Amino acid sequence: MDFARCITLENSRVRLRPLEATDFEDLKRVIFDPELWQFSSIPYPVDAVGLAAYLTKAAQDRAQGIRYPFAIIDRATGRVVGSTSYGSFALADKRLEIGWTWLGKDFQRTGLNRAAKHLLLKYAFGELGCERVELKADALNQKSREAMRRMGATEEGILRSHMVTQSGRRRDSVYFSILKPEWDQLRQTVFQEFDARG
Repeated sequence: MDFARCITLENSRVRLRPLEATDFEDLKRVIFDPELWQFSSIPYPVDAVGLAAYLTKAAQDRAQGIRYPFAIIDRATGRVVGSTSYGSFALADKRLEIGWTWLGKDFQRTGLNRAAKHLLLKYAFGELGCERVELKADALNQKSREAMRRMGATEEGILRSHMVTQSGRRRDSVYFSILKPEWDQLRQTVFQEFDARG
């Protein structure tokens, strides 16, 4: 994984590109909703200072090879409406995690999340040669758990008392995965509308 590379991915609904400090103004429109951060393990940005810190941390994580954060751009409006990342890299074992994902409230349940996941899965299994992609959610986050099931991820189990949320609560994390042999089938079913293959 080349963290210095500017990875840009695109399908009919969404464009993903590296998250940048210049995304500040677009993100101001969508990021300050406390509901978005209810299950988060990081403090949610409540103001401009928090947003600047969020963007700085994302840039630091990328520079250190910990996480590769993307801006989620709604192609219909051209606006940055959220973010998602690759992380938890174990490339020697041909696996990574897709996570740190959020979308502004008005863009949830519109197909944008699934479109973004299509791009990230396609790149992970294709360009990066992964055999396994992991996803996880707070066990209490039924909306995220259902979204992962609907996109064909297999629920594997719960890690108890796994992380501390931004509110100080110790959360149980539910792990999901998609394996490379499952990807071709999912491309033809769940992600068919985004996949340009003939």
